[in-house]
Amino acid sequence: MTIILTFIIYNLNGEDMIIYIDILLIINFIFDLFLLLTVNIALKRYTKIWRLFLSALVGVVSLISLFIPLKIIYVNLLKLFIAVVMVIVAFGFKNIYYTFYNVLYFYMVSIILGGFLYFLKIEFNIENTIYYGRISTSYLILLGISPIILYIFLYSWKFSKKIKNYYYKTIIVFSNDYILNITGYLDTGNKLIDPITNKPIILINKKLIKGKILIRSPMYVPINTVNGHNLIECVRPKKIIINDKEFKNYLIGICDYSFKLNGIDCLLNERLLEEI
Repeated sequence: MTIILTFIIYNLNGEDMIIYIDILLIINFIFDLFLLLTVNIALKRYTKIWRLFLSALVGVVSLISLFIPLKIIYVNLLKLFIAVVMVIVAFGFKNIYYTFYNVLYFYMVSIILGGFLYFLKIEFNIENTIYYGRISTSYLILLGISPIILYIFLYSWKFSKKIKNYYYKTIIVFSNDYILNITGYLDTGNKLIDPITNKPIILINKKLIKGKILIRSPMYVPINTVNGHNLIECVRPKKIIINDKEFKNYLIGICDYSFKLNGIDCLLNERLLEEI
């Protein structure tokens, strides 16, 4: 995509550089192939590799927009048209929504990669001054870094997608009618159960209810931690609502520590896997 090559073709002062068209075509082809592979993996399209290569070749046509004196609106329309054609060549056409989704991710990945490369060029002052033959070291550096950036993006995207499947809107109503609206995480490692009442335990941080409820008759449940045996203070809530479904057969365990997961206020019990 020319969105990535624009900052490679022009230096930071906006002055024209000497560009070899054959090198430019090869670099554009490689970048487009990286982007298509990333979209293919992220969206699980399972397309054949020859289609990705053919689509990357189609992407080389987008370089025409850099050398034809067109108005900016026509240049953008040409780029969009070529992107749609590339996506259809790579992943086929099933329906408009399918194609739109593919084009959207193709542009999103292009912008992410282009932004990272532009940041690296400015931050580390990568200049186009040293050449091995006809290929600038900056091209070699950027080409080498690109797969790493895309791999990090894929890993982060898949990890966040997987983690968010275990996020649940949680409402806890205590005995004094205090309502706590929090984000819960279904932790398969939380197998805590009160041995006397056989009720599963949901863990929350003490700071969330400090000064909000008065614990008159707490229960203390023995648990095993990395530091050995311990007791955790528990209370009986009026009810717990998770994704609009009501539960009453649970205890609330009050912890003094915060949870490491981003944006998480409580750890739901694995028993909920069977009930949600």
